[in-house]
Amino acid sequence: MTFVSDDPSWWPQIISNIFYSYWTAAAGVVVVYDWVLTLGQEIELIWRQRWSLMTVLYLIIRYIGIPYSVIYLLGTITDYALNGTNVALTAMLGVIMIARLYAMYQGSRTMLIFLVIMFLAVNIACGVISAIDLKYAVSEEMILSGIHVCGYGYGGNEQLLFSMVWILYTVWEVLALCCSVYIAVKHFREVRRLSPSTGSTIGDCFRVLIQSHVLYFASFVGVSCLQLANLSPEILNSVSIGAQLLQGVLQILLAVQMFVLGPRLILSVREYNAKLVADSDAETSMNSIVFQEHVHVSTSSTV
Repeated sequence: MTFVSDDPSWWPQIISNIFYSYWTAAAGVVVVYDWVLTLGQEIELIWRQRWSLMTVLYLIIRYIGIPYSVIYLLGTITDYALNGTNVALTAMLGVIMIARLYAMYQGSRTMLIFLVIMFLAVNIACGVISAIDLKYAVSEEMILSGIHVCGYGYGGNEQLLFSMVWILYTVWEVLALCCSVYIAVKHFREVRRLSPSTGSTIGDCFRVLIQSHVLYFASFVGVSCLQLANLSPEILNSVSIGAQLLQGVLQILLAVQMFVLGPRLILSVREYNAKLVADSDAETSMNSIVFQEHVHVSTSSTV
């Protein structure tokens, strides 16, 4: 049943919803801006390369960002779609992280099995908790002073369930970061015993992996802290400027984490590999020229 009211007491809530929609639109602009910045790299490193699972994951995560922002603007009519998308995107980012760690551990089957087990345990648990949370979701169409608003509520303990989801995701991200740091430190120690050229190549590779991973993890920590703070009843039910700013910053950081830094986890590695191939081709070409010059000089001197 549609709730209709012209009570002025609803005006702060109306203004808050409009203000929040501006932040959501800003998050979409950030995603589009990053897409424009990396379009050249994407064409060269994604579209022109042989397709793989990472290619598919990159394209899904990258190109679902803009529709995601539009859906968010629609409000809680699409609450099920939004939560399902969040779970699916987080799972895709987890697959990317597993692939990176599997490569860093040089194809260790033991590490792969361990990561897959932890990944499935965390994501299945989060999926079940999210489904339970949505089971108690109640949405209602509201017309407040002539403005259509979608109101919603939860019959269960929303804060507890939502906190459990983010805690589980945080455990997974901390585990992935610890595994990355451990193997990176181990390889950096081994670099000292290798030849300068080989050691430099391995060191640069792991430096690229760690830098992109740490940046992604830092954004995840920021989003998690803001999400947990946003679950506080004082903030959740507040229409103050501070609460609106918190929710707006959270929306932008969430978009950056999933749709900007997520795809860059793949782009950074492919860009580094392309640079290695280019340097290798240039070195081979230079060696070939030098070899031909030596042959020419030797022949002329003999004659």
